Amino acid sequence: MIETRRPARKSPYPLWFFIPAAVIYGVLFLVPTVSSLWFSLTRWDLSTAEFIGLENFRQFFSEPFLIQGLVNTLIYAVTTSGLKTVCGLLLAVLLTSNIFARGFLRTLVFFPVLVSTIGIGITFTVMMHPTRGIINVTLEALGIPGPGWLTNPALALFSVALVDVWKGVGLATLIFIAGLAAISPDYYEAARIDGATRLQQFFRITLPLVRPATIVVVTLSLIGGLRSFDLIWAMTRGGPGFSSDVIASVIYKQYQAGFYGLSTAGNVILFALIAVIILPISLWFNRREVEE
Repeated sequence: MIETRRPARKSPYPLWFFIPAAVIYGVLFLVPTVSSLWFSLTRWDLSTAEFIGLENFRQFFSEPFLIQGLVNTLIYAVTTSGLKTVCGLLLAVLLTSNIFARGFLRTLVFFPVLVSTIGIGITFTVMMHPTRGIINVTLEALGIPGPGWLTNPALALFSVALVDVWKGVGLATLIFIAGLAAISPDYYEAARIDGATRLQQFFRITLPLVRPATIVVVTLSLIGGLRSFDLIWAMTRGGPGFSSDVIASVIYKQYQAGFYGLSTAGNVILFALIAVIILPISLWFNRREVEE
């Protein structure tokens, strides 16, 4: 028998249809990325640029406060991402069950996502004031000495992280609710017939089948945590000292001080950090999903 080959299917759209998207992508992503890589290798200002090689990167990793900003970024990202994932999943399970005022509670949980980050930062800065803030005033009324949420170097970063979780957990909950809605009720009915408890149903059915939503939440939360700036700047400006500085706030401070090359190198490091962390996690999650 003679084997016949099908002719390659031709796209109904001519290639020049893709030119506008390619131009926009090049102008908004490729050109700034290449420019940042170049300027990170220079000592530059608004009029001149002197090539100095890797000197900016060497200086970045030799300054203790810059290294602390890098460590704080990792701590902040892991803390916020972990708490958003766990709390978002638990809230989603609660808000998909038959509870009173479920629709109102969903709106209440999601509402902080819609509020301005700067507004939330200013509000919680007032609420966390060590002597006049409503949180410490309430604790004092209960006989509990209130800590310096934003003035204690050991607590400042985690205090901001908790506010970040409060603001962002609504989006994680919404994604998990969508993931839970996609699970067929037949699985739970079969498990109940077999005598499985609610805890067993959660670990054997809900947790594995909600994996796609978990991937989305972890990825978005990690990226947001690594890039976080506005909430930290509104609440602590990186203080006290450098205890709550993250890479983004360090970059901003270097720009303010006129060290443009050093701050551009910080941007490149932040970009590389996000890529190095997110890509392996995404590949690992996707591989596990295919295997299962």
